Amino acid sequence: MTKLMPGTLLRLLAPLLSGTVLGVVIQVTEPETRLYAIVSPGVLAGVAGLLGTVVVAVVTLIRQRGSAATEAAVRDAVAGAAEDRLRFLLRLDHELKNPLTAIRAGLANIEQVAAMATAGTSASEALASVSAQANRITRLVGDLRKLADLETQEIEAAPVDLPGLLHEVGEAAGAIPSASERVIRMNVPQAPWPLPLIEGDRDLLFIALQNLVANAIKFSAPGDAVEVRASEDDSWLLLEVADTGAGIPEDEIGEVWDELARGRAARSLPGTGIGLALVRVIVIRHGGQVAIRSRDGQGTVVSIRLPVPGRAGTAPAVAGPLQRRDPRGKVPA
Repeated sequence: MTKLMPGTLLRLLAPLLSGTVLGVVIQVTEPETRLYAIVSPGVLAGVAGLLGTVVVAVVTLIRQRGSAATEAAVRDAVAGAAEDRLRFLLRLDHELKNPLTAIRAGLANIEQVAAMATAGTSASEALASVSAQANRITRLVGDLRKLADLETQEIEAAPVDLPGLLHEVGEAAGAIPSASERVIRMNVPQAPWPLPLIEGDRDLLFIALQNLVANAIKFSAPGDAVEVRASEDDSWLLLEVADTGAGIPEDEIGEVWDELARGRAARSLPGTGIGLALVRVIVIRHGGQVAIRSRDGQGTVVSIRLPVPGRAGTAPAVAGPLQRRDPRGKVPA
């Protein structure tokens, strides 16, 4: 479509405008002088038609540009989803490759033992290895199924007493074998007033918080501190799980919320790489937000913001099913 520049438009209208004025009448009255122009109706109608055409052309151009921007946004979203899917499949391939290799090696050992007709420790160790790797795959598949269910199923909302929930999380953390070697602190304010109730699924919120505390214990060393802090931030409740552990390298911090994401420090430790992804989905489904700050070698702080029901400016207490993954933890549009 040809663009009409202001100068071009004036050149087109000049001849018509010059022919529309048939005469000028000056009326001198007190206290003001009035000037009247006599205009040809036919030519004026032509000018109006031309102006209408220009307006239609401008509106069409604006719509075309808007449509092009929408198409570009859709293409970017599709490309991003494809990239996320590819990254997920590569991680899944990596996670499954190691246990399957171990299972094949264990089965080969069992076959060798059976061929040599020597029963004993070697066969038992091979069977134990196969069983452990099979359990690892079972946990991985179960965690992926749980994550998929959380993204689509409805969540039952009920009032949740956060101090009571944090007390249960602290008791569960104390049962972790290495927890006794850490300094675990719970900071829940009682003055000038207790924390308000929130709405959500108590069991799911327990899973999210317990995962964060367990991670803080796992990625810290004996003598390190793990702190769970709760506070009120306007229309939100702010929960922080902090530790003085190993921290996260800067080049890995952007991927920690992704499914199956396991950094260099986690590869030698047990786990499926689903924990933080599970936390992210649970918090978003409750209308909240997640964030993480970390310094390599100094420690990590994971923050959760949950809306307080009935206060202006907060998201719904329980969000609908997720339409897309967002590794930054923002509520999907």
